Amino acid sequence: MSAADAAATGPATEVAAEAEPLQVWVDQDLCTGDGLCAQYAPEVFEFDIDGLAYVKSADGELLTDKGARTPVPAQLRLEVLDSARECPGECIHVRRADDVEVAGPDAEN
Repeated sequence: MSAADAAATGPATEVAAEAEPLQVWVDQDLCTGDGLCAQYAPEVFEFDIDGLAYVKSADGELLTDKGARTPVPAQLRLEVLDSARECPGECIHVRRADDVEVAGPDAEN
């Protein structure tokens, strides 16, 4: 790894990435109803009567429209990212403002 590569992936880049706003949504067609997401971030995820996970708006309203997205609160960023990475159904999508997926089934690892 060159010095330029190390600098590009150093703490300054990580801090900038952490400050970037994210949005999250759940693909109910893939949801297994396992519940990990609601355990990690109950302020963001909730199960409806159909047994599937959905995201909630900033004011706590359950968003049941297909593909509904909600902003990821800064203080729950790690929990939401972990939810997407650990989800057995691989149905949680976390995206940046430019629509690049940073965690979830479509993220480049």
